[in-house]
Amino acid sequence: MKKIAVFASGNGSNFQAIIDVVKSGELTAEISLLVCDQPDAYAIDRANAARIPSFVFKAKEYSSKAEYEQAILSELKRYDVEFIVLAGYMRLVGPTLLGAYQGKIVNIHPSLLPAFPGKDAIGQALAAKAKWSGVTIHYVDEGMDTGPIIVQERVKLEEDETRDSLQHKIQQIEHKLYPEILQMLFTQGDVINDTKARAY
Repeated sequence: MKKIAVFASGNGSNFQAIIDVVKSGELTAEISLLVCDQPDAYAIDRANAARIPSFVFKAKEYSSKAEYEQAILSELKRYDVEFIVLAGYMRLVGPTLLGAYQGKIVNIHPSLLPAFPGKDAIGQALAAKAKWSGVTIHYVDEGMDTGPIIVQERVKLEEDETRDSLQHKIQQIEHKLYPEILQMLFTQGDVINDTKARAY
């Protein structure tokens, strides 16, 4: 059973979806640790409720990214973490973690990358009056949402689309797709470049 750490910065809805499928047995993994860079994030409450250990830090209390990533790495080693799952973690992963977990870090992003990378992808799509957006799951590299794509699933924006309605559509996909792809990764190994976006 794969020992994983989930990294989150906010509400943690994808984290909760992963907790639920691990509990149900649909995802054969053990969530060994939550890593969170926001001490007030609701994701920490979710971890406490599920009795999952947390490592919570403030980046500004460290002199550099390398320093706080080294602290994270020490915790990952302490819990024998084999794979990192980013779920709303709002920081670029640096060389310290990338080097230790090469090819073993994945992220989920609420757009059809390379469109609308970075923060507020939903707001970006609405501002651009995009006809389509969706979800991308990809391996993590040193760039901002630039790693090799594993899978994408698309969603159509309606003329009267709002932030709340689009976020709801995207989260419905995320909460189903992420556990499904993680299970494939953990049981079949590398699953890469299924880049044909599935219509939703």
